[in-house]
Amino acid sequence: MPELPEVETTRRGIDAVISGQTLRDLVLRESRMRWPIAEGLTALLSGRRVLGTGRRGKYLLLHFEHGVLIVHLGMSGSLRRVPLDEAPRKHDHVDWVFDHAILRLHDPRRFGAVLWHPAQAGPIEAHPLLIGLGIEPFDERFNGQWLHDHFRGRRVAVKQALLAGHAVVGVGNIYASECLFRAGIDPRLAAGRVSRPRCERLAQAIRATLTDALESGGSTLRDYVNATGEPGAYFAIHAAVYERAGQPCRLCDTPIRRIIQGQRATYFCPRCQKR
Repeated sequence: MPELPEVETTRRGIDAVISGQTLRDLVLRESRMRWPIAEGLTALLSGRRVLGTGRRGKYLLLHFEHGVLIVHLGMSGSLRRVPLDEAPRKHDHVDWVFDHAILRLHDPRRFGAVLWHPAQAGPIEAHPLLIGLGIEPFDERFNGQWLHDHFRGRRVAVKQALLAGHAVVGVGNIYASECLFRAGIDPRLAAGRVSRPRCERLAQAIRATLTDALESGGSTLRDYVNATGEPGAYFAIHAAVYERAGQPCRLCDTPIRRIIQGQRATYFCPRCQKR
């Protein structure tokens, strides 16, 4: 699944293409996504100018004068710029057509979403999909104390607490393993038992890991590509534990372990990461 760095990389790529531009047409080839795409969306948006783009967690936001279009890439989706004359492929479900280019949503599993939030419905932050999200990891308020306060009393494993997104958004399965390794925390440790100093190390590790991922354009796992169709390079450069089961830890040579938590794979070093 595209995580925060992949989504933010996509946002930056499409922002340069569509901000300030008029949407000439919205082509819907398949409306059966995670939630059905609303009828009449083409008429509602065609001829309207895109004011700018945003992101909240893993949701892309396209701002218009009369509302906001929410786009989620689902499990395996991508949103990329293509030439005006490029024919659609299988699983290319939505086109945003501008004078100079097309943005094309490709989503083989159809777990993504394209949802309209009209201006009269209130601030986009109040949308049901966004209102319960935790703080952004690059928000100036996010620090170890924030994590410690939100972990207090929680018996769930710290990795699961990160994935839930209530304390901080954007730390998905891939980067959670990497963040916990950097912080030296066993992913099985109960969130409520993570001390204040260790929460501070974890907050710093989250920022550092996501910064590295953004600078390298996201992961190279599976079929993720950015807005220009290029894969990221995070795992070629930075990955310490993810998908390295049985390989030596880069710090101590202990074999990396793989376990399953909440039906998701977790990777960690049993020596470097303490309970």
